[in-house]
Amino acid sequence: MSDQPFDELGRIAFLLWPPAPGDADGVLAWLREDAPAALDQAGAGLLQMNLDDADVAAAQLRLSTFEEPVRAAVFATLDPRAVSEVLALLRGHAGRVEGWEVATTEPLVPPAGAAGQRAEGLANVALIRRRADIDDAEFVRRWQGDHTEVAIRTQSTTGYAQHRVVRGLEPGTPVVHAIVEETFPLAAMTDLHEFYGSGGDDEELGRRMREMMESVARFADDSRIDVVPSSRYVFA
Repeated sequence: MSDQPFDELGRIAFLLWPPAPGDADGVLAWLREDAPAALDQAGAGLLQMNLDDADVAAAQLRLSTFEEPVRAAVFATLDPRAVSEVLALLRGHAGRVEGWEVATTEPLVPPAGAAGQRAEGLANVALIRRRADIDDAEFVRRWQGDHTEVAIRTQSTTGYAQHRVVRGLEPGTPVVHAIVEETFPLAAMTDLHEFYGSGGDDEELGRRMREMMESVARFADDSRIDVVPSSRYVFA
């Protein structure tokens, strides 16, 4: 990760936690309704939000390395002069906010609905930390070079966005090496065959799950992965 000064910034990924455990309704409603205009005024070009809201409450795959799980992700472009103002704005509504500059690629462009409206399906946002026995270059090679095709082939993925972390916005920002977004049919929330695209074949399901997990283990610390199910809102 770079420690260069913020003379310019690309895309920023913010993660938000609720003000109190189990009390996310207020911040999720603010993000949907009032945050777009407020972020624009503060100097952030809003691209997308991922909200762990009522529409994905039934999702069975949830992982958290934090005591309180992440409940939202906000992706935006940001003028370096606006970092403090945007963080203060978000922290005025959420219990905790962390941010990272990311370099984004989309091997499989996720489907988008109308601007500002919920896109169809399920979007899983995953936070990944690299294995301790490999360096950043090898992490990227195994993740973006080797794993991409496996992830798309072994799941019913309708979209796949990779956000490689460049640096945290603040000295105390938690270490995260990648933020991944994968989109699926809505039925994948509760049906493993739908999630993996195995067509109801239990043997094929098992094979796909093993191939996927073995591939992830080559680059990720699989004891420190967060998965946040979400509704996806695209603004630009």
